[in-house]
Amino acid sequence: MGRCSWAKNDWLGPYHDTEWGVPVHDDRLLFESLILDGMQAGLNWLIILKKRAAYRLALDGFDPHKVAAYGEEKVAELLANPGIIRNRAKITAAINNAQAFLRVQEESGSFDAYLWGFVDGRAVKNAWGTVEEIPARTPLSDRISKDLVQRGFKFAGSTICYAILQSVGLVNDHTVDCFRYEEVSRLK
Repeated sequence: MGRCSWAKNDWLGPYHDTEWGVPVHDDRLLFESLILDGMQAGLNWLIILKKRAAYRLALDGFDPHKVAAYGEEKVAELLANPGIIRNRAKITAAINNAQAFLRVQEESGSFDAYLWGFVDGRAVKNAWGTVEEIPARTPLSDRISKDLVQRGFKFAGSTICYAILQSVGLVNDHTVDCFRYEEVSRLK
């Protein structure tokens, strides 16, 4: 079975085969992706993927209402949690981003409507032959990043935004020889 070359271990393989690139329309899952991809900054995805369950526990199931209300006591608790990345800037950015996320939901009806509006509700289907061809950022991720930053989001640079777009299916970046390429293309 052909598979994207980056998905070759016991963690990345199942993630690739069942989640990566699948269109997501659930605001809680979109918030999770926003936060986890921000946590990935300067690290690799495997580290974050291995810590995802701990993040789900630590951040109240990625409930943006709860995360938005965190105060200094919760920040201290998170900084002491060995199951997550204990970086104050990333933790405070998650709280800030939860607050900004709620504002976007209020303005747009849902974060899903806001984010998918950038692609008119239809995923971009790329046609990469190798993972080396896949860019780290695109004009689309540049536009989204600029808008998120203007709305007060942190850890929302274009490269992070492109990783989000890939993971939640706004772009299909499975390589054309990957068994998931056509499967994901048929999903909405």
